Amino acid sequence: MGYHPSVAEVILANVRPWGGEARDVVIRDGVIAEVVPAGTAHRAQGARIDGGGRLALPGFVNAHAHVDKSWWGQDWVSYGGEPTTQGRIAHERAERDRHGIPGVDGVVAVLREFLRHGTTATRSHVDVDLGVGLTGIEAVAEAAAVLGGAVEVEVVAFPQDGVQRRPGVLDLLDRAAAAGAASIGGLDPASIDRDPVAQLDGLFRIAERRGVGLDIHLHDGGELGAFQYELIIDRTVRTGLQGRVTVSHGFALGELPEPRQSALLDRLAEAGISWATVAPVRTAPLPWRGMAERGIPIGLGTDGIRDLWSPFGDGDLLRIALGFARLHGLRTDEDLTYAVELATGRAAGFVHRARHGIEPGARADVVLLDAQNVPDALVRVPRRALVLAGGEVVARDGELTL
Repeated sequence: MGYHPSVAEVILANVRPWGGEARDVVIRDGVIAEVVPAGTAHRAQGARIDGGGRLALPGFVNAHAHVDKSWWGQDWVSYGGEPTTQGRIAHERAERDRHGIPGVDGVVAVLREFLRHGTTATRSHVDVDLGVGLTGIEAVAEAAAVLGGAVEVEVVAFPQDGVQRRPGVLDLLDRAAAAGAASIGGLDPASIDRDPVAQLDGLFRIAERRGVGLDIHLHDGGELGAFQYELIIDRTVRTGLQGRVTVSHGFALGELPEPRQSALLDRLAEAGISWATVAPVRTAPLPWRGMAERGIPIGLGTDGIRDLWSPFGDGDLLRIALGFARLHGLRTDEDLTYAVELATGRAAGFVHRARHGIEPGARADVVLLDAQNVPDALVRVPRRALVLAGGEVVARDGELTL
């Protein structure tokens, strides 16, 4: 069965949005039209789906993925190469062709896993380099079309092999932006290109000229990382790109002493810079409370899933939210719920959605779980009882219906 966005009325009856009182969710043309007390919505046409009193959450938003790189669905690929960032880049370049990376089938396999686990929107970095050109972006677009838009995919054209050290990559990024990529990316301007000023100046010129966003991977720690944050802040303000720049990973932020950290948070907030994290183990916790108090958006992502960088990952963003909670020592119901909010409505801006929730006007992306409340769902990570994308059922009892 294919996915076709809903054109009829659907009533998702007897569900508990965010663990609250039971409600009926009225969906018209794939969009939530009303949320009313359970038992009060009356069907005019179309279908009625009994939610069985289950916990209802908005579809998950994956704010940092690499859907073009996975070998999901293929025979097991043993980890090889050197464990450094440069070593992973070299290993991937040497091995990707034999695993059909990038390819439509591989992207479809990953997006299906996203859907099965309740992710209905993602921002994905897609490699753009001298070896693959823009073919990865083309594969991702085709894969999203195969699934009929059940997962909405926003593309970041990503220079995984560097920018300045690879002449011609800036031109490819410019072409990708001109062709419709929502953002362009960068990678460790200091440690990969070893010329942070040149890399950032080149990226910001493209972003300013093409009207796209910027999403920059930054693994460098300590003061080297902090120095690059300052360069990014200065350029963001100077070019008027406030609200359109994201730092991904940004490990250094959690490593800095508190006075330095607080001063940087103030400047990041003023520049409207957002943060994407995959909450990896063995990294310093982010100052998430200070970020929340200043309105700095935080998005959660799966990063790569079973790719030539790492054999880990299953596409379940709720599990990433659990990792965030554990890394940051969250315990109270309020804080545990906040971790889930990061994976849903609070991440709407990462995929340019004006609203994303179980509320009128939002796309009807709803996930049902057998859980007492949101903290219970987070700590147990139960299978998804039902997933709706644009008002259509795409997964039931943990299995895709597509």
